[in-house]
Amino acid sequence: MPARSAITLFRFRGIRVGVDYSWFFVLFLVIISLSGFYRDVLGADEGELGPYLFAVVSALAFFGSILLHEMGHAVVALREGVGISEITLWLFGGVARMSRDTTSPGAEFRIAVAGPVVTLIIAAACIGVGMAADADAFWDAMRFTDTGTSGVVALLAWLATINVFVLGFNLIPAFPLDGGRIARAIVWRITGDRNRATRVAATLGQGFSYIFIAVGILLAVNGDVISGIWLALVGFILGSAARGAIAQTELSGRIAGLTVADVMDSDPVAIREDTSVERALDEFFLRYRWPWFPVVDAAQRFLGLLQRGAADAVPEGRRESAVVSEFLTADNDGALRVGLDAPIESLLGNEALRRLGGLAAVDADGTLRGVITAQQIGRALRDALGEPSET
Repeated sequence: MPARSAITLFRFRGIRVGVDYSWFFVLFLVIISLSGFYRDVLGADEGELGPYLFAVVSALAFFGSILLHEMGHAVVALREGVGISEITLWLFGGVARMSRDTTSPGAEFRIAVAGPVVTLIIAAACIGVGMAADADAFWDAMRFTDTGTSGVVALLAWLATINVFVLGFNLIPAFPLDGGRIARAIVWRITGDRNRATRVAATLGQGFSYIFIAVGILLAVNGDVISGIWLALVGFILGSAARGAIAQTELSGRIAGLTVADVMDSDPVAIREDTSVERALDEFFLRYRWPWFPVVDAAQRFLGLLQRGAADAVPEGRRESAVVSEFLTADNDGALRVGLDAPIESLLGNEALRRLGGLAAVDADGTLRGVITAQQIGRALRDALGEPSET
């Protein structure tokens, strides 16, 4: 999977949407490939600008459909209370990074199926518009049997075809593809065991990865080198992700039953929302030397975090009158908190925990009861594995 996006495009509902540098390589290849296709469709001579323009529009529309696919996942994830840290376009398509794992098979299914549903709608829309424009030419273009149709109809036919392909590929029951996540949700619902469901879906993912690699090698040997290498790389990445999921599941099994309340610091230091910034700096940051503190209201309900950088950025002349509530990072989507009864395993892939090093632990009423840190979780994992703890 790609690292953090290299270039930010925009933000969607607070989610950073960006592209990895590898995306530009794929964009270039798609444009070069499609320019030849449109040259044949339009009957254009070498060097004419029209085929290249259609190729650029097609490539951007294709990646736009990939982006909409990932946004479908993101919108449903947010509705399910699962934060999305970023959406990234990269060498092999797109990925929406969830801040934590799902907590029920129903949520897993709805989030996983959202992307394919968006892709299905895009494909259906392209087919509908293409048929309305010129049904015979559109179907001929989808079969790549007609070179006399218009560029617009050919563009719609290509977009419909590629989205149908993306839909079919994503529905392969191989974790972590959407189809694999759907399979995990189904097994999870039947067995009631998320770890077992993950192992089943990840094992399917490993099996399909071997098939992809084998077919890729076969294609390369028979002369289709580019497609063969591409498919083999997809298989390799799929297999690596599946093996990682299995390893995480085995680890989760060892810490089953261990909750946030078992590990957290149950005597947290918190700042009241009406505390002045000057006092927060003097009595909290300078005293404890921590990078952030949880902020609570008068009833000790968790509101968000005050980070050292935000406090330092307040002009000295305002620090005495300015209060903490003006500068805190509000916990609007619940990404900065975790329930006391949440299993430790649910935090292993938590983006906010990785970024901040800790989360607020709250009860059912949202009252701050503790702070759980990555260091505490690491100690619990080492104990579960029988490894000596760091001193």
